Parts: sequence; C-alpha cells; structure tokens
Amino acid sequence: MFPLRDHNPSGRTPYVVYVLMAVNILAYAYYSATYASPRALAYFYDSYAIVPAEISHGYGLGTLFTSMFIHGGLMHLGGNMLFLWIFGDNLEDEMGHLRFLLFYLVSGIGAGLIHVISAPGSMVPTVGASGAIAGVMGGYLLMFPRARVDILLVLVIYFRIFTIPAFVMLGVWLVMQFFGGLRADPNLGGVAYWAHAGGFVTGLLLCLPLWLRRGGPAYWSRTAGQPPHPERPPSYAASRIPKLPRARRKPGPWGK
Repeated sequence: MFPLRDHNPSGRTPYVVYVLMAVNILAYAYYSATYASPRALAYFYDSYAIVPAEISHGYGLGTLFTSMFIHGGLMHLGGNMLFLWIFGDNLEDEMGHLRFLLFYLVSGIGAGLIHVISAPGSMVPTVGASGAIAGVMGGYLLMFPRARVDILLVLVIYFRIFTIPAFVMLGVWLVMQFFGGLRADPNLGGVAYWAHAGGFVTGLLLCLPLWLRRGGPAYWSRTAGQPPHPERPPSYAASRIPKLPRARRKPGPWGK
C-alpha cells in the first residue's frame, strides 16, 4: 500500500520540506560517490548511523541527528522522500517554517531514542529519515484525519488506485509497524519498526498543543476532520502534443 498524493492543498510554499528533501538527496549522492567501496561505506555508516549499544553507553549521541540524513539505498531514500512530500507540506503550513523544522528534528530524535530502548544492546547501524517522517504522519493524522489520500494497492499481480481517508491509511500503517516490531529481531537488522512507531507517537504528541490551540475536538467539528483549505483533487495537465488528423482510407474492393 503506497500513498501517491493527497487532496489537501497547502496555503504556503513548503520551503522546509524542499530543503529537507534536497539535503537528503545531496547527502546520498555525496557519500555514495565518496565511499564507493563496501568497506568504506560500512565505515561511514558506523560513524554516522545510530548504533543502539553505543548510545546505551553514553557515546555516539550525535548520530541521533546525523542518521536522519543517511539512507541505505535509492529505494529507501525515494520512499521516505515520497512520504515527506505528501504529508509534510500541510504540517509546515499549519506550524510555520521554523516550528515545523524543529518538530521534524525532535520527532526524528525521539524515534531514534525509542529504537535504542527497543534494542539497547544491538550493534546494528540504523539509518534513515523514516522516524522523523513518521512523526510528520502522526501530526497529519491528528490535524487532518479525514483528508483524502490516493493510495496504490499492490496484491501480487493486482494493481489499483483507491482514495481513502487519511485516518484509514495512516492507522493501517501504524498497526503494521506495531505488529512488525513484535515479530522482528532488532539485533538482526532490517526495518526499524519501533523507530517508526515511536516517531509516529512522538509527532502526534508534539502536535497536541497545536491541535488544542485550534480548539481540539471543536476543530474537528468545524472542519469535519477535513483540511482547512478547499479540497483540490489531483489534476493532470492537458497534453501539449498536437493531435494529427487520421488519414482517410480508400475503400477496398468490398466497399470497406
């Protein structure tokens, strides 16, 4: 289940989202080219990724920040940037640029700490902006639970796009993280499920003051859980390729 876009326009340009995306992409391009060999790349990850056992002993705390801008591959990077692009602009619109940046960073650090708590003795390096972006998703759920989101559902050979409320998509995603965390062994690497769940809850809690200032449940009553801006369904620009007239066929011997 992959989100493609939401129907929730923002009222201002999301400069912070753009900068965060650019920093993540440029960072990936830099260390992928600079640390080309597997050994050099492993050393880089060991220096800048979260290693829970090290943080448990009180050192490597700076990796709670640096790990948010490191990814394990193009698919990892692309997926995270897609989620940030879809859900980040609306929270930046509501919070303002600086507050959104602080919210993003604190969500990421909170996600990293919860990951450390879940596996305090693990020596497996953990990287990615997923925890911070999960925080954005948690805040989005609180502020816009009924915003409409287009998702691509993939079931083996079945592909279809559905439009569903944000609370359904984000709720299902959160439940998947909890069940994934219960089944996964954090000492073996793989997906950092508890970092995702922890970032989501951190972001939701950090958004509570904003939601209460808007009126809390009364805010939902006023907006019916919808975005405060008029909903704008995705549109597609008309093609600029000129259409050529079809040539008339000469009738055949049978008159066709």
